[in-house]
This record gives sequence, structure tokens and C-alpha cells, in this order.
Amino acid sequence: MTLAKALASSGIDPREARLLLAHVTGFSEASVLASPERPLPREHEDRFMGAAARRRQGEPVAYILGEKEFYGLRLAVNPAVLIPRPETELLVELALTHDFSSALDLGTGSGAIALAIKHQRRSARVVAVESSMAALVVAQRNGSALGVEVEWRHGRWFEAVPGERFDVIVANPPYVAAGDPHLADLRYEPESALVAGADGLDAMREIVPAARSHLERGAWFLVEHGLGQDAAVRSLMQTNGLEEVQTWPDLAGIGRVSGGRA
Repeated sequence: MTLAKALASSGIDPREARLLLAHVTGFSEASVLASPERPLPREHEDRFMGAAARRRQGEPVAYILGEKEFYGLRLAVNPAVLIPRPETELLVELALTHDFSSALDLGTGSGAIALAIKHQRRSARVVAVESSMAALVVAQRNGSALGVEVEWRHGRWFEAVPGERFDVIVANPPYVAAGDPHLADLRYEPESALVAGADGLDAMREIVPAARSHLERGAWFLVEHGLGQDAAVRSLMQTNGLEEVQTWPDLAGIGRVSGGRA
């Protein structure tokens, strides 16, 4: 079987097929495109067809590859962690607009946000909290692989940093409503990192009221949320004493991150 025939018979999106074929063969995507008549060894053919079958069943490409790029960093991922999304890079960009010597990432998952911030601000102290030990292991391994030093803490939200204050706090908590039809497409990802009660705001109601007591004076708290949740999140922030509360849109124009200053 040739590369071209393998791609044609995969039954999945052509771009995803090229990614998977490049992964199992060790070729670059450019090489796969440039040499479609190259023969595919049987071992690679079997691995590719197995990967394509997993994709046809709905498993995310990132889990099949075992990695995902985020803010220029290549991160290992598995079903213990949420797959980092491009829109979450906005949270990193907004954090980096501020001067800070300490930062806290709540619910770090794969470590994506904390590692991206620390990679850009090497002199800052970055602490990352995660309640899932399985996820925390993934984050720690990513930090080691990248040579980026983050203080990893196991615990639930602010319980892992009692009495500590930070110059900036970021969070990408669960914000999908229970029963949301989109959850069917996310069935391979950890539900605990996605679902937050009937309206998707349970995690926000837990985190936002506690944020101000962990912020240095004038420090910013920034949180990612879903479509249509910005007004409710801003209201929570204002009710709990944060100032200059506002929302920033992602590249699709959706209000994606809200924040306020202590």
C-alpha cells in the first residue's frame, strides 16, 4: 500500500489523516504530501489503520497522537486531562499584559496555561493547582519535558494555597452545563474538567468569591468561560468586590475571558 492509498482509505478528514500518517511513519506532513506513491511498510499500515479507526469512532486526534500544541509548546495529553484549546491562549495573552512576579493557575490540567506563562516570564513564580492527581502527573511531566519550573500543588482550587496572595490569578474551570448536547462530542475528555452544574456556573460560584482574598492589591483575576456566560461572571466579580470588571472576546468574537482587579 502507498501513502496515497492509505490516506484515501482512511475514512477520516484528509488533514487529520495526514497528521496521523506522519505520526506513525515518522515522516513530516510535507513529506507525506510530496511523496504520495512512497510504499507504506505493513507495520506502519497497521498502526495507521488502527489510528484511523479510533478517529472514526470519535476519539480526538490529540489523544491518538498523545500530544497537543499550545502557545508554541508541545504538550503531552491523555484522557486524564482536557485537550488545550486555541481560544484558551487568550487567557495567557491577557495575563502577560500585566507586570507580575507571581501567578496562580487554578485547575491546571495538562499544565498548559501555567507552563505557557512561565515560559514567557521565566523570572516569575508560577503556582499551578489541580484536584486530579492523574492530571497533575501529566502536568508535572510536561514541565519536566519542557524544562519549565512550575510549583505544582494538589488540591481543590484555593484550598491548595491557603493564605497565599498573587499578582495575577488565571483559571479555566469547568463551565459546560450538565446535559449540554455538545457533551456527546466531548465524551472522551474528563467530565470533571467540563461540567459545572445545571447552568455551567457552579465552579465560578466557588472560585470567584474566594479570589479577592488571594490577590495582591491591584492584582488581576482572569477566568475563561463559555458562550453567553460573560454577564453572569462579571456580575459575580462585581458582587465580590473586584473592580474594572470587563470581558474580552476570542478570535471568533465570543466573549471568552472575563476579569477584574482587586
